[in-house]
Amino acid sequence: MSARRSVDRRKFLAGSAGALGAAVFGRLPLDLLASQGAPPQARDWDAGRVRHLLPAVSDTRLLLKASFDRALSAAPTLRVGGASVTGRMNDTAGEYWQFYATGLQPARRYELSLVGAGGAALCEPWPLATFPAPDARPERFRVLFFTCAGGPGGTYAGIGERSGFLPTAIRNRLLRRALSFGPDAAVANGDHIYWDLHTWLGDNVGELSAAGRTSNFDFSASVFGAHNETALKAAAGPQIVPVYGADFRSTPVAFLQDDHDHWENDSVSDEIANFPIPWFQLQLARATQQLYYPEFLPDAARPAGLPWSGTSDRGDLSESFGTLRYGNLAEILLYDVRRTVSLAGPNAVFVDRQVESWLLDRTRSADTRHLVHAPSNPFGWSAGKWGEWYPDVLDRETGALTTALAKDYWQAGWLRQHDRLVEAIAGQRERAPLVVSGDLHAIGMGRMHRAGALNFSARPVTAVLSGPIGTSVRGFPSVVRGVGATPPEHLDMEESVAPIEDHGFTIADFLQDRIVLRQFRWDVDRQPVEAIDTLEAFHTAELPVPG
Repeated sequence: MSARRSVDRRKFLAGSAGALGAAVFGRLPLDLLASQGAPPQARDWDAGRVRHLLPAVSDTRLLLKASFDRALSAAPTLRVGGASVTGRMNDTAGEYWQFYATGLQPARRYELSLVGAGGAALCEPWPLATFPAPDARPERFRVLFFTCAGGPGGTYAGIGERSGFLPTAIRNRLLRRALSFGPDAAVANGDHIYWDLHTWLGDNVGELSAAGRTSNFDFSASVFGAHNETALKAAAGPQIVPVYGADFRSTPVAFLQDDHDHWENDSVSDEIANFPIPWFQLQLARATQQLYYPEFLPDAARPAGLPWSGTSDRGDLSESFGTLRYGNLAEILLYDVRRTVSLAGPNAVFVDRQVESWLLDRTRSADTRHLVHAPSNPFGWSAGKWGEWYPDVLDRETGALTTALAKDYWQAGWLRQHDRLVEAIAGQRERAPLVVSGDLHAIGMGRMHRAGALNFSARPVTAVLSGPIGTSVRGFPSVVRGVGATPPEHLDMEESVAPIEDHGFTIADFLQDRIVLRQFRWDVDRQPVEAIDTLEAFHTAELPVPG
């Protein structure tokens, strides 16, 4: 088919937002937002009217999120092999749609195509495979892990010359290099957008941030409809669409939300506690997920009644807690630590107790060769910020983290839950204990030998910081917090890769007898952009299966 490129994106966005959009984003011209949100040019594939595609799969299901270059007046159709799935509109304008297919065959490569209501192709067909059945015995499962791909587009003028977040074109280039290694799935672990609505540092703490004032949300109104929806799309879209486009159309993704995905930083002061998240921002977080990236598909081993699962508007999908199950070879447990956080002192938790029970049950199970924890809040290291598992805080006089000073508003129950989880992870006798985390804006790897009174020296837990894709100049811990990611006093960590504040990603190969971890880094201050296209692993580690 020939792609139809007749729509001028700037005119389209300005037209759809109209005078109302200009009022909402008076300080950010809509044509600038439109240019920042332009999808990357697809390679050897005709995207037609598609702006972005992000799929999730299990062994028998497929969920696809898609957006188009202009509103569709009638529902499009996704053809999956010989079956057809009618799209469900996810916004009020008809730009954003989802397609949910069930009853598929495990380990089958399907040809997918999108057609409009009149039968015309909306893009070129493409392939996508389902995962093997839970009792299948695949030989290999390759997963791409990364974090912090969000942020408004920054500038880059050459080595060492940039401002703001990494430009979206460079983020896309990093992800295309990662995709060149042929992962079977990808885990995007948190911070897909940055548009924090309140000030947490400096002047006017607790008041609306510059972003909050600019977007001019009506906190008493619905997120969908009128100017709130316009503001949401204008703020979030340029941070997601140009980073992914349709590049992941054949690579299933799992998107975990973290603090910034709830439109706030995990911070606290006498004036404001940003978590538990206020109701309106919770609706913004849910709406962002609804529009742009897939929720988690059902899994027979995951209770259907976990929090934020099976809600009336999402059916049997889960918003915050998910599973990647690839035959009997590997299971990856994905959990958002922000959505159910509590402030209850010694009884506080990051993940609801029911979620914790599921995590412990799966960790103690024996029906997969490998089991990996993938929380949105990192195990193994601290940057001294409030919403961490650990009580360490920066001593401004020494420049080091310490527990000798109180971390205001930190909850002792968080660390207790950490220890319950890590004790179960280390207790796996026939697996290599592994945690791959997001959030911390660094690439790192180490082995945890002790957590408080718990001794893991006989079977250390490997902890991995997956690597950030879009972190801004001020986003690295050593810049914004005055200290880099550091092992907390609660742990004994053997660091094979002390956290590195570069952009990068991690690729994990799950084999029957071992896990192979490869970490990739690109130094924006010392390497040209062209070096991304030939990046190779700077560190490789093998984790053999015990026995």
